[in-house]
Amino acid sequence: MRLLKLVPDNTNIDFVRLRGWAFGLTLALTLLAVGVTFAKGLNLGVDFVGGLMIEEKFPTPPSADRVRSVIDGLGVGEANIQAVGDGRTVSIRLPVPKSNDEGATNAVVRKVETALGQQFPGATFSRYDTVSGKVSGELIKHGVLAVVLAILGIGLFAIFRFEWQFGVSTIVAIVHDLLVTLGFFAITQFELDLTIIAAFLTIIGYSINDKIVIDDRIRENMRRYRKMDMREIINLSVNETLPRTVMTSVTILLALIALLLLGGHVLRGFTAAMILGIVVGTYSSIYVSSSLLITLGLRAEPNREKPGTTDKRKVADAERITPRES
Repeated sequence: MRLLKLVPDNTNIDFVRLRGWAFGLTLALTLLAVGVTFAKGLNLGVDFVGGLMIEEKFPTPPSADRVRSVIDGLGVGEANIQAVGDGRTVSIRLPVPKSNDEGATNAVVRKVETALGQQFPGATFSRYDTVSGKVSGELIKHGVLAVVLAILGIGLFAIFRFEWQFGVSTIVAIVHDLLVTLGFFAITQFELDLTIIAAFLTIIGYSINDKIVIDDRIRENMRRYRKMDMREIINLSVNETLPRTVMTSVTILLALIALLLLGGHVLRGFTAAMILGIVVGTYSSIYVSSSLLITLGLRAEPNREKPGTTDKRKVADAERITPRES
C-alpha cells in the first residue's frame, strides 16, 4: 500500500529567492487590511457594544425596510437589521430596556416575536442575547488584552528558546495573520463577537505551532552545517518540514470546510476566520517568518572546536564503523 504524499520526496524549492515578493505582498495585505478596517469598521456583536440581539427565521428572505418598520412601530428603540447566511435569518439589534431586568427584556422579545409573526406568517423565533454596556466594555478590554498577551508571550518564548531574531520574526508573522483576518471581517461584515476572539487565539496557537517546528529545524541545521550559507540553511529547513506543514494544514482545512458547509450560520464567522487564518498562517510560516531571519542578521553558529578535535573524532567514528584487523 502506497502512502499518500502531498509533497514529493527530495523537494527543493528556493523559498528565499521569493522573499522580496513575499515581503511586498505581506506589507500590501497588512496595509490593505488596516485601511479597510478603519474605512468600513467592524460589525461588533452584542458582546462588545451591548444591547439586545434577536434572531428571527423567515420562510423567504424578507425586506429589511419592512422588518425595520414593524420593529419601529413597537416603540422598543432604534433597530439595526442585518440578514444572516442565506438571507432568511435576520439579526435584529435593539437597545437594552431601561429597567435592564430579565422581565423587561423578555417582554421586548415577546413583543417583537408576536409582531413579526403577525406580519410575516411562518416566521419563527431563533434566539436572543443581551449584554449591558458596562459588561461589553469589559469584554472588549479583556478580549484585546488576551490577544496582546498571547502574542507577547509567544515572542518571549521564541526569544528564550532560540534567538531574538526568531522572536521578532514570529511576532511579525502572527500580527500579519491577525490583521489580514481582521480586514476580512471588515470586508464581509461578519459579526465580531467573543467566538471570533476565540478563533483569533486559535489561529495564534496554530501559527506558533507551525513556526516553532520550522524554527527548530533551522536551529538544528545551523549547528549541523556551520559553514553553509544562511540562505541555503533556511531553504533546506523549510523543504524538510514542508510535508508536515502541508499535511497538517490540509487535514485541518478539510474539517473546517465541512464545518463551514454543515455547521450553520452560527458558526460561519468562526469557521471562516479559522480557514483564512490557516491559509495565511501557512503562507507566513513558509515565506515570511523564516526568510525574515536573514534580514534580521541571523548567522550560523561558528565552529568553536579546538584544532585537531574534528580529525580525532572522524578517526574514532571510522574505527567504530570498521573494526581493526587483528
